[in-house]
Amino acid sequence: MPKTCDICGKGPMIGLSRSHSNRASQKKWKPNLQHVKAKTAKGPRMIWACSRCLRSGRVVKAL
Repeated sequence: MPKTCDICGKGPMIGLSRSHSNRASQKKWKPNLQHVKAKTAKGPRMIWACSRCLRSGRVVKAL
């Protein structure tokens, strides 16, 4: 599964998770990607789109 949205390009973000004693450990936040059938310039295709793009209407679903 790819790690980026085909519409907006949103990908994983890397940062630090801090404990109560302020010790740092690596953390990765992944986008909520959905595999949907959408209309594209090349016709209907299966693409990976994040939930934000689906909710905002940037993705036109194909039947």
